[in-house]
Amino acid sequence: MPASALMNVMVTAARKAGRSLARDFGEVEALQVSLKGPANFVSAADHRAEEILYAELSRARPGYGLLMEERGEIKGDDATHRWIVDPLDGTTNFLHGIPLFAVSIGLERDGEMVAGLVYNPATDETFTAEKGKGAISTTARRLRVAARSELATSVIGTGIPHTGRPGHDLFLKELRAVMAASAGIRRTGSAALDLAWTAAGRFDGFWERGLRAWDIAAGIVILREAGAYVCDGDGKENMLAQGGIIAGNETIQAKLLKLLKAAGASDAPPTAAAKPALTK
Repeated sequence: MPASALMNVMVTAARKAGRSLARDFGEVEALQVSLKGPANFVSAADHRAEEILYAELSRARPGYGLLMEERGEIKGDDATHRWIVDPLDGTTNFLHGIPLFAVSIGLERDGEMVAGLVYNPATDETFTAEKGKGAISTTARRLRVAARSELATSVIGTGIPHTGRPGHDLFLKELRAVMAASAGIRRTGSAALDLAWTAAGRFDGFWERGLRAWDIAAGIVILREAGAYVCDGDGKENMLAQGGIIAGNETIQAKLLKLLKAAGASDAPPTAAAKPALTK
């Protein structure tokens, strides 16, 4: 099936930004980098890629709003559409010469994610999806979430909270629980790729908390169009605002959600014991 005009816009923008990233990745040691926060670097490559994406998407769809990692919220004349963009997801990998990073572009229409693209310039692999049209990879292979039904035979992806950010204690409780129940845990360092890989069946499931909308917007569409079930950390569908995501096929996602809720419950403060009744 030929790509739609909308997807052609997204692919063109991602590949142009990707060429810029690929050039910088080849000279990663020479990049000028400034510290943005604990373990979260902003590079010159990141800024260049975002400028390219902004220019390409704004030119192709001038009325659409944008939500971008560096520029923030940009209102458009068309209030029903908004691009949600991460020019370089996996910055730490990029700066250390690890070829696991991605350009991520999602399109939101009336508050619902309707199109998504995740592109890794280092491997030239693209994952795309539009609502109701399925999800495909670079090779035009239809993506389908893995069919395993037992956590014991499943490989689960996750992300680790950065140093200095809240959530480490809860993450460690969840990690212990999932490690004990699954065949293994994987952490790539790029949430966008993790979600695309889950859609492609490479991971059987995925969970992470503390994410931003641009980390997961595109992946949500790709996952759903690949047959995955997706929810936030509370089992609801407020992923973009809440920042948590749990994904997998219907069975694995339900089991993962139950396991994580149980682990989180152990993190809650104990209920005060009832006082004994007074006796005469």
